[in-house]
Amino acid sequence: MTWRDGLFVHWPIDHDALRSHVPDSLRLETRDGSAWISVLPFVLSNAGIRGSPELTRFAFPEINVRTYVQYRGEPGLFFFSIDVGNPIVATAIGRTTRLPVYNSRMHVGRADDRVSFSSERTTDRWQTDLFSDGRPTTDGRGRFSASYEPDGAVYTAEPGSLEYWLTARKRFYAPESRGVMTGEIAHEPWPLRPVTATIHENDLFRSNGLPEPNADPIVSYCERLEMTGSILRRIRQD
Repeated sequence: MTWRDGLFVHWPIDHDALRSHVPDSLRLETRDGSAWISVLPFVLSNAGIRGSPELTRFAFPEINVRTYVQYRGEPGLFFFSIDVGNPIVATAIGRTTRLPVYNSRMHVGRADDRVSFSSERTTDRWQTDLFSDGRPTTDGRGRFSASYEPDGAVYTAEPGSLEYWLTARKRFYAPESRGVMTGEIAHEPWPLRPVTATIHENDLFRSNGLPEPNADPIVSYCERLEMTGSILRRIRQD
């Protein structure tokens, strides 16, 4: 699949404020004294099973809300929500995985290098609550709208830097009753660019029942990157 026209928006947030929103089986990671929560709007094109015909592949916008965790010492991502702008894809992913997938009405436009992205959630989560203690999941009409434009040369994040820590992860976790589901994404280092971004509306934190960050975000942009993804597998708990 191909990532296109993606924006990274990362906020620091108090660890204790976010900890209760992450399943107990995962360790919430910190960097520079804070946990981090990120919103990523982008477009996926040519998405499908390896070797499948072109006619069976999909292109759709997506926006996810995530944080940074470890499981058994291995770093990865935990998704609070994944909004998908294609009802067929949202249904398929939501019914076959433990990922918190929603169908959303999305619009993506591009004029020269300037991208406009908007999303409004139209369905409740397909999956049940990921937490084992029965806490209810907060569902709502998550809205997001932003415009952004790259304003600098392509670079790759330096290993060991905060930006590398925030973007280089290629594994995600989804706890469930019989263990922890995990999947992996493979790709070359992100070809990032500085970006000027304006977020016009964002109630994804509220609609996911999350605390609101109160600091300015770190932002970057990626125009295009080829990647592959694995089928989810279960890591059984001891």
